[in-house]
Amino acid sequence: MEEAKPVLILGGSGQAGAGAAAVLRRWHPTLPLTIAGRDIDRARRVADELGAATAVTIDLRRDDLGLPAGHGHSAVVAALWDSHLHGLRYARRRGVPYLSISSGLVDIAPEVVTGAQQAGAPILMASHYCAGVGVLATLHLAREFDRIDTIRIGALLDEVDIGGPAGIADLERWSAVTSAGLVRRDGVFTWVTGPDAQADVPAADGAVVPGQSIAILDVPSLALATGAPNVRFDLAVGESPGRRRGGPASIEVRIDLEGTGPAGAPLSTTHHLVHPAGQRPLTAVGVALGVERLLGLRGGAVPPGIHTPESLLDPAYAVERLTQAGAAVRLA
Repeated sequence: MEEAKPVLILGGSGQAGAGAAAVLRRWHPTLPLTIAGRDIDRARRVADELGAATAVTIDLRRDDLGLPAGHGHSAVVAALWDSHLHGLRYARRRGVPYLSISSGLVDIAPEVVTGAQQAGAPILMASHYCAGVGVLATLHLAREFDRIDTIRIGALLDEVDIGGPAGIADLERWSAVTSAGLVRRDGVFTWVTGPDAQADVPAADGAVVPGQSIAILDVPSLALATGAPNVRFDLAVGESPGRRRGGPASIEVRIDLEGTGPAGAPLSTTHHLVHPAGQRPLTAVGVALGVERLLGLRGGAVPPGIHTPESLLDPAYAVERLTQAGAAVRLA
């Protein structure tokens, strides 16, 4: 029997990559992993803690990532911004799945074109908030409705939980491209700026934090998955309820749904997806869910082409995994 090839995690020693690797190790103890980073000592520390993992250095400026020709992998995860797309090309040339979380709505065109031109293996674009878990939790809650008219997401990110250097660089890059937000209004995808983009995000403890609509993949994913004519995603950065209580930074995603129930009566609900340890565990679960599915460790084979989290993953299963990781979905 051929020995299983490892999953190559680019940026595997960073917050998102290391967190996802730890979740994969819990779910699949024998799954081989390759932790790739620029600092070999840091990558080795992560690999040693995981077990069944190796550490390598990479050079994202090189077409071969600086890896020896004999290296083989079962999938490539870009847990950092790959500006040259060498990780994607590395995966395409070897015919293995690829997952990215840092492209953002404004950066996905090259991945889409690559998937159209070279459909040899699946590409999972998971550059949604927390790698798509907010979308999946929303779709799980939407099953209560017969028709969805309005989806409004309000994410509260603690100002001390922006992420490591890679996460901060992502936010700076996205904000440099556009300060406009993308919404769906009366069935039309629309860019909003100025006062139209501003919004308050209420936390579960009653505090209100000013935020604004952002350009994020969650909007088209939710709009097209549910058919909702009105969809908006607002992000607020400030003090989280966890820190207000004197503890560590927490994370909250407020999910407001409006529509009709199975009997045709008007129905509206408000839930909060929360985690006391901030964004890292949510993102880690999102990436791990994608890798698990791409490798066929759950579900059937994934066809070649472009995919998003909601096109591959079962929302109920995602919420189950989030709950196991310490998250909760609470009715307001």
